[in-house]
Amino acid sequence: MSDRILWQPSPDLLAHSQMTQFMTQLQQQQQLELSNYAELHAYSVAHRGPFWRAVMDYCGVIYQQEATADLLDEGHMIEAQWFPGMTLNFAENLLRHQGPGVALVFESESGQVQSWSHDQLRAAVAQVQQRLQACGVGLGDRVAGFLPNIPETLVAMLATTSLGAVWSSTSPDFGINGVVDRFGQIEPKVLFTVNAYEYNGKIHDCLAKVQQITDQISSIEHTVVIEFVAHEQPLPPGTVTYQTWLADSDPDQALQFTPVPFDHPLYILYSSGTTGQPKCIVHRTGGILLQHLKELMLHGNVAADKRLFYFTTCGWMMWNWMASTLATGATLVLYDGSPFYPNGERLFDLVDRHDITHFGTSAKWISAVEKAGIQPRKSHQLSTLETIFSTGSPLMPESFDYVYEQVKNDVCLSSISGGTDICSCFALGNSNLPVYRGQLQCLGLGMSVKVLDEQQHSVVGEPGELSCDRAFPSMPVYFWHDPKHGKYKSAYFDKYAEIWCHSDRAEITPEGGMIIYGRSDTTLNPGGVRIGTAEIYRQVEALPEITESIVVGQDWQDDTRVVLFVVMQTGHELDEPMRQKIRQTIRQNTTPRHVPAKIIAVSEIPKTISGKIVELAVRDVIHGKTVANTDALANPEALQLYRDLPELQDE
Repeated sequence: MSDRILWQPSPDLLAHSQMTQFMTQLQQQQQLELSNYAELHAYSVAHRGPFWRAVMDYCGVIYQQEATADLLDEGHMIEAQWFPGMTLNFAENLLRHQGPGVALVFESESGQVQSWSHDQLRAAVAQVQQRLQACGVGLGDRVAGFLPNIPETLVAMLATTSLGAVWSSTSPDFGINGVVDRFGQIEPKVLFTVNAYEYNGKIHDCLAKVQQITDQISSIEHTVVIEFVAHEQPLPPGTVTYQTWLADSDPDQALQFTPVPFDHPLYILYSSGTTGQPKCIVHRTGGILLQHLKELMLHGNVAADKRLFYFTTCGWMMWNWMASTLATGATLVLYDGSPFYPNGERLFDLVDRHDITHFGTSAKWISAVEKAGIQPRKSHQLSTLETIFSTGSPLMPESFDYVYEQVKNDVCLSSISGGTDICSCFALGNSNLPVYRGQLQCLGLGMSVKVLDEQQHSVVGEPGELSCDRAFPSMPVYFWHDPKHGKYKSAYFDKYAEIWCHSDRAEITPEGGMIIYGRSDTTLNPGGVRIGTAEIYRQVEALPEITESIVVGQDWQDDTRVVLFVVMQTGHELDEPMRQKIRQTIRQNTTPRHVPAKIIAVSEIPKTISGKIVELAVRDVIHGKTVANTDALANPEALQLYRDLPELQDE
């Protein structure tokens, strides 16, 4: 059931949440009468200019020059102008809190802990800012980070954006070609990296990769190496250590902020690149700031007395999202390393050790700890934990059950969904609303989200295409090297010329929430019946014998047949009784159309470096096609497991 309530806000939370405070302020300022969230959302979509201005006021956005208008939106969605004439600085907003209060806490995989005050963070940013200026970095220049999730990464990003330069990052587990395919397109002047990083109890060298990366990207004039772990390897020629590089800075020089237009480039993020060279998605300064503040403060109820943690790498948009926490005054908790080292309780340990109130992770991680039989409510206090965020893939209803039964029963479980494309969310959590089993709580404020059927009609209570029919501030400002928006329009406006199509198959529920069924471009279509892959994953991965799975459609006899690949738990095998159990489970809980024609055991599921399974790549491989860019994968060798399988050649 997806209409069963698992959690509701207490009267005290409802009375004092930031969503309630914002609604009260909005009603007073604009003489409105809004009685519930549905009415607030309707207002935010119908009056986008005044709504986003109200968000700006409530969240205390710092800007220098006032806008000539809130929104100019008379042409295509891409052409909308938000707050034209306004100037502001992203880093100034993230660093607006000062004093001895704790800005961030960092814990390494080996257990080393650092604590940075707001003043210490600002001082570190000021020093890096000086050195970037000495390297000739200014408005619009690109600075890249080949970095783990450490405090220095935040410092480098903040120093870059303080100058009106553009930040882009990947994690150090990317392959050389994956890094060059990304950074090579945007031509950074400066590259930040580390000598090595820790993962799963081992030290992984970065310097050999760095040498090859800098050899292939001629635009890089300065390479700064942060000595993150003890690692006796000589620096490549032309590089300098972080400490040596900072030696010429003046620790007493004040931090400066360069005002930029609202639409000025801030971040460059990348598409996965599994179907070709990654697309470089350019995000605007003001749009990202506004969206993230709305999502964190209003939807997430993040405030200065909270502590937020998100398990992410610097190659996933959730790192950028998480970084904006600094603007709320809340303490940001960082961790770099394996979430299962030395065991599956590591991230729960962080909650207790650092008094985390807002805990973010992926749906796959929640499923993995559930499979491992971990019961944190028996082994941990988790007394400070208020909210759990989950994203990256659909959170199965059974995972909702696990959280409330085995983690904590009085927590707001906020499954959220958006993407790199918007560096934010279409559907979000909301501490003012109940949590329904299997549902994302609500559509995001200011986001005119629709689910469209085959006739392009907006529908509720049935699956369709997740779309957005009005411009929103965190739309990309453009794609890199795409002057006529050809790549941009092809990515989101091929299906509907005037409506953003996100390529997710979703359903808006009668309760006002959302269910995500998976990518619509991987939707299965056996016998002309559309099936979301998440509908099958939900059934298969609930079976204790199965660790994880991937399902694709295979072209077969003028139709499509469903092929399911499974990784079995240790001690179990995929024999015929097990296949029958899988088929019966799927048939009983979905429809006969969902039952796979083939069920095949594999030892590994190919995934992107951010942990997402790659259905399109597997589909290409089983059809004998070449995957265009395997450097986007964390385990590209796994694709070979799916090539020329004899089981796929018979009936």
